[in-house]
Amino acid sequence: MSGHSKWATIKHKKGAADAKRGQMFTKLIKEISIAARMGGGDPDTNARLRTAVLKARAANMPKDNIERAIKKGTGELGASTFEELVYEAYAPGGIAVLVEVLTDNKNRAAAEVRNILNKAGGSLATANAVTRLFNRKGVISLDGEKYSEDQVMEVALDAGADDIVNEDGEIVVYTTPEAFEAVLNAINAKGMETDGAEVSMVPDSYVDMDVESGKKVAKMIDRLEENDDVQNVYHNANLPEMDEE
Repeated sequence: MSGHSKWATIKHKKGAADAKRGQMFTKLIKEISIAARMGGGDPDTNARLRTAVLKARAANMPKDNIERAIKKGTGELGASTFEELVYEAYAPGGIAVLVEVLTDNKNRAAAEVRNILNKAGGSLATANAVTRLFNRKGVISLDGEKYSEDQVMEVALDAGADDIVNEDGEIVVYTTPEAFEAVLNAINAKGMETDGAEVSMVPDSYVDMDVESGKKVAKMIDRLEENDDVQNVYHNANLPEMDEE
């Protein structure tokens, strides 16, 4: 164990503060809506929608919100038009960053992402320079104080998980994207509550950072995640323990 939660570094402070809960729901609603618009409103026949709904349920989004988001996507509550974009970038210290955007104004989103990067001393990267450093994986996290690693391992491995790791007190289950749903359903069927569940971009390796550089990168990630057009931010920084400010 490294002493740093890799899951926490991938999704920095994800869902930790109540103040961010509404913002997270807004992003999930957009994700569900675009999945429904592209593939229809039936999760049984739309794999992308099914994954988005599972992610929303893992975040404890109310059923009514999910259903409204689907109807918005299918046009029953008025059509919504979003574009999907992915920005590859470098943060200070050579940290690789992927920024997934879902926006109704491509020019605004591009300008704001570039501005946040520039102010932090980061820069955009060439195509595929950063993407190749990440792999798409299912990531399911559970509270290590509620469940033991052996408990989770017994259920998850039987359902097709690739790996189960105790990361600083959080039990994190990694799967292929294809096995994600089956593993999550098996965990839920045992009555285990998840802290988070999604198909995510996981880096091949991590770059250790000192506290000073870590603060700069963490601040940049926060600013990106707070942007309304940004859906997800992934990076390979192994952030050190930092005092909350």
